Amino acid sequence: MRVLLADPPAFTPWYDHELAAALARAGAEVELATSRFRFGELPAPDGYVRRERFYPLSARLFRRSRLRLPFKAVEHLDVMQSLARARTGVLHLQWAALPQADVHLRFRAPSVFTAHDLLPRRTASRRDLWRRLLARFDRVVVHSQRGREALAELGVDARVIPHPVYPSTATRADDGATVLALGVIRPYKGLPDAIAATATLDGIRLLVAGDPAMPLDGLREAPHVEWRLGYLPQPELDRALSESTVAVFPYRAELDQSGALLQALGAGVPAVVYDVAGIGEPVREFGAGVVVPAGDVEALTAALRGLLGDQASLAAAREGADRARRELTWDASAARHLELYRELA
Repeated sequence: MRVLLADPPAFTPWYDHELAAALARAGAEVELATSRFRFGELPAPDGYVRRERFYPLSARLFRRSRLRLPFKAVEHLDVMQSLARARTGVLHLQWAALPQADVHLRFRAPSVFTAHDLLPRRTASRRDLWRRLLARFDRVVVHSQRGREALAELGVDARVIPHPVYPSTATRADDGATVLALGVIRPYKGLPDAIAATATLDGIRLLVAGDPAMPLDGLREAPHVEWRLGYLPQPELDRALSESTVAVFPYRAELDQSGALLQALGAGVPAVVYDVAGIGEPVREFGAGVVVPAGDVEALTAALRGLLGDQASLAAAREGADRARRELTWDASAARHLELYRELA
């Protein structure tokens, strides 16, 4: 089967790589159509073809500058034309970078869309826009049951394919007292809550590892916090995961699943998470940590204290993370995707 995976803005390049490679291992002929990733080096394609053919100017001249947006809007016309003309077994779009325009897309090939962010932040209030856009696709994929329920409110019958864990070479080399806040630093990820929760725990340090996409202002002044800022290369990411006892994800409800959480679980690091969107589902299912009410810093603190202060609880959560690592594989995800694609063939 020929599969065209498309992530025009390169929002999730590691996800794209792992899924494309797993589909190729399963026998699919896979092309990944994307743009240049602006923040770091990516793994070489493994059994598939990667073509960085979108946004040739804006993806190369700018990082996070708003100056790139006018260029990107003009270049998006070529993205739309390319997707509309694509002739392949299945076209699987990972991200709609400009939904106001993409709502007019019409496809020649059978089409699938993965709603990584159920209703992306900039256009979340425009529910009719997303209802019409998602109706353009033959199938819609989400990563959680909660995601499926959220899209059902828009009249969309989405298919749940859980987000796999990311493979890691991290080894357990932590001090028993390190809490990890991992991933690109954005307002919805709740870093102030992570700092507040760990500040009251004696002998605990918070390790913040990620690229800031927001002003950090006074956050850098917090005691007992180590900062490793920027897009970390894989060896540095694995080092941070190796040194971490527990990871923390005090997110607000602005996405379906967290890739950073799946990186932590892939390294066998248990997590404490707010109960938002689908983030708590793998933690609950595999017993890989603790899920607490959204926005409850006291509950977040208590959960961290419970894991860090009780070796039996920590060992059980680590076993749960290991179970997630064994079961939430990319090969299993590829098999589910191929089953979905065959429905459209």
